[in-house]
Amino acid sequence: MSEKFIQSVDRAIDILELFSLTDTELSVKEISDRLQLSKSTVHGLIKTLENRGYLEQKPTDQKYKLGLRLFELGNLVGGGMELRNLAYPVIHDLVATLQETVHLVVLDKDEVVYVEKVEGPGSLRMYSMLGKRAPLYCTGVGKALFAHLDEETVDRILNEVELRAFTSLTLTDPVAIKRELAKIREQGYAIDDEEIEIGLKCVAAPIFNHEGKVIASISSAGPKHRFSDEKMETFISEVKLAALAVSKRFGYRG
Repeated sequence: MSEKFIQSVDRAIDILELFSLTDTELSVKEISDRLQLSKSTVHGLIKTLENRGYLEQKPTDQKYKLGLRLFELGNLVGGGMELRNLAYPVIHDLVATLQETVHLVVLDKDEVVYVEKVEGPGSLRMYSMLGKRAPLYCTGVGKALFAHLDEETVDRILNEVELRAFTSLTLTDPVAIKRELAKIREQGYAIDDEEIEIGLKCVAAPIFNHEGKVIASISSAGPKHRFSDEKMETFISEVKLAALAVSKRFGYRG
């Protein structure tokens, strides 16, 4: 551990990271129990975070929720992302062409993070949302990106990440996953056919920078019945063209 490691800051971050889509509100006792810290320690950290706007206390039940300051900082991160800004016009055109939801993701800590999502006119509630993390091995955007990482990194991730089966169609065998990644590299696109969520299908393609390194991926996703065999050729072609258009904005000449 680094000599510059500050325990109180680390604990404060631990508190913030306890909150999730399923745990939007937590009491001092719940935080104390989960982090195995004394109530007095937790109370001091919480009051500091609350004072700076990172937490808010509800007057009704005294529980805490994430504060607006985090939303403000999150918008600064998203708004300052060159990738998101350069890709947005292309994403908008793709949604208009295919009439389905389009996602943009980047790689972070062996997962993808959704950094942009523009919904189509007939969108449905799905797994994705801005800021959410998802596996590399069983999402279209994840596989499109995963397929273009170096072999050593791919092997490390497959060895270290829990290959959980989200549906009966999720590939969890490392050998089978690597075989599919090779196919994705060859054809230039990936398909998620109900691997992360039943009823959901998507087509995804990688985005490269001027050095030819994969930096992100883009997808079009929607209900499986709207991704019929007759339409798949169009979906694949348009998603690949969109990925190439974004790549060219980063100087890609491949």
